[in-house]
Amino acid sequence: MIRHAGLIAVRAGGPWRGLLIEGPAGAGKSDLALRCLAQGFQLVADDRVILWVSAGRLFGRAPDTLLGRLEIRGLEVVDLPALPLAEVALAVRCGTPERVPAPAFDEILGVSVPRLTLDPREASAPAKLRRALDHFDAAHKRRI
Repeated sequence: MIRHAGLIAVRAGGPWRGLLIEGPAGAGKSDLALRCLAQGFQLVADDRVILWVSAGRLFGRAPDTLLGRLEIRGLEVVDLPALPLAEVALAVRCGTPERVPAPAFDEILGVSVPRLTLDPREASAPAKLRRALDHFDAAHKRRI
């Protein structure tokens, strides 16, 4: 399955954890990814993500023609180092979040993935994404 989205990943004390960033064209997906890269995240895919399931886990990668490429709107498309794939740990929707939202999940190819709605243009967005990963990982460990 191919989704119009971006995928970035961060290593949080273990394996790479992927964040699938979705939203309409011009919502700020690539801009958010660019700011996250400056905070230690790694690019996996920009604009389109190929998703698949293996052993009950959701993974994503860039189409071959887009691997290692990131659009900087209004400037250029740049070549960057990129991970070949990452497990999707969090689905991020670009939009206006509720003040204190109830836990939400997206069902993608039969896998339930925690979902966060985030204003991608906030200066704190990269920090919020890192914190959200920690939050959802801790909640998952409590359920096991």
